Amino acid sequence: MDTALTEELTAFLDTWTTDPNRTKGCFQNLKEHLEGLEGVTLNFIARPGITYSLRASHANQQKRSLFAMVDIIDDDPADRWLSVCFYKELVDDPDGLGDEVPEGLMGEDAKCFDLYEGDDAQVSYISDRLSAACLSAAAE
Repeated sequence: MDTALTEELTAFLDTWTTDPNRTKGCFQNLKEHLEGLEGVTLNFIARPGITYSLRASHANQQKRSLFAMVDIIDDDPADRWLSVCFYKELVDDPDGLGDEVPEGLMGEDAKCFDLYEGDDAQVSYISDRLSAACLSAAAE
């Protein structure tokens, strides 16, 4: 991420102090996972009161501008939750934890995983989906 985006994201995370569901740590784990994937660029888009969106793209992607979006849903800042969305064909979901969302990601069919509270097993599962989507996007 470029310096301005990193500063904006860091400032947001520093002000996120109310977290009864422990979703901030889940977001940070997913962000760090994405940062560790080769060829990935992250963009941060803040829409206070709606979402804070971390968008991941791969340097080799040709077809789309991103492969995954990790959204912090901000309709209630005291009770934030995460929604991690992928283009439907980029990920599998062997445990059936995701929801299919027609036209749910940039107007295309999506597979979204919602996380309402801290859950290490689900973060690990979603991290595996992020890795798979990254590889699929790199081959597009």
